[in-house]
Amino acid sequence: MVTRTRRLAEIRMMIACILFSLILADSAAAARIKDIASIGGVRDNQLIGYGLVVGLNGTGDDVKNGFTRETLVNMLNRQGLVIPTSRDVKADNVAAVMITAKLPSFVKYGSRVDVDVSSIGNAKSLLGGTLLMTLLRGADGEVYAVAQGPVTVGGFSASGAAGGGVTKNHTTAGRITNGATVEKELPFEFEKTRMLGINLYQHDFTTSTHLAEVINGSIQNVEAKLVDSGSVTVRVKKNVDMSMVQLVALVENLDVPVDSTAVVVMSEKTGTVVMGENVRISTVAIAHGNLSIQIKEEKKVSQPLPFAPGAPVGSAPIKDGGVIMGAGGQTVVTPESQVTVMEEKKQLLVVPRGVTIQEVVRALNAIGVSPRDLITIMQVIKAAGALQADLRII
Repeated sequence: MVTRTRRLAEIRMMIACILFSLILADSAAAARIKDIASIGGVRDNQLIGYGLVVGLNGTGDDVKNGFTRETLVNMLNRQGLVIPTSRDVKADNVAAVMITAKLPSFVKYGSRVDVDVSSIGNAKSLLGGTLLMTLLRGADGEVYAVAQGPVTVGGFSASGAAGGGVTKNHTTAGRITNGATVEKELPFEFEKTRMLGINLYQHDFTTSTHLAEVINGSIQNVEAKLVDSGSVTVRVKKNVDMSMVQLVALVENLDVPVDSTAVVVMSEKTGTVVMGENVRISTVAIAHGNLSIQIKEEKKVSQPLPFAPGAPVGSAPIKDGGVIMGAGGQTVVTPESQVTVMEEKKQLLVVPRGVTIQEVVRALNAIGVSPRDLITIMQVIKAAGALQADLRII
């Protein structure tokens, strides 16, 4: 009896360990909702403006002609300094710039945001410049912020009189930390809404289904409903007094199992190959040979013997079409090209079927090719129907 009881206890302990390991495995593949999705309507808004940067050390725009000169004249006129004609303005310490910024959600009047400053003229550098007061407008044409302040450039540029120089990083674009003051708030009453929209960054039907199930099983008095592969709506039930801010805080910290399709992304520009976790290949035989062509050109000079018949003695040498006329004959320059073609011969290599991503990588590494050759091989494997993944070339 004691042995049977101990045996039952051991079985229960084994089952508990298995369930615990499954829970750990499931949680390891899960992610917080705030990391994989966004709340509908809670987003940044783009702002843009046009202004002037002054105080440059001779690295500004050429104001002899162009929009920089007209902008400078208009700015001086608004300050009470009347310029008879724009031709009288001569300066190289001013640059016309575009200012961009992001207005966060729920930002309040008087808050400060960062701005990016980029030259649109022929200025060489914005180092040491100061942005004059610039209005930043939204897509609706309304002014939401005002920017001004010293521009920070993460580099430098130095040049000599002969035209040479040294440049580090990008000197015609800079940033002003807390450089804009918010003058108008966004009209969005979040607390009065009774429904949230959750939008996945990567659309997937399985992930959105898990998302709705987790919310319905974890939070009371709310109803999560599937909309499509990328959206889930969360509605607060009637006669329930719940703050929407608290609801968002509860929702975004829930862990959801994340699923994804098998994708292979390849960049022909850089030779980069990235494979997802679910990529699989069937057993295939591959033979990949490289073809290299080398062309070498050189010039040979044919020098005549002394006292050879040619031009009259004492005449000046002339060059005509690669032939040098001299006093003792002709020196002929003839080009010569050498073309070498080399083709690498490789035997068929069997790539076994990969069950995990580690096995797929191990099999592809056994081929011994460069990443750029791997791009071609993956395309051929996909054409042969042996790649169980979506192939994307960027």
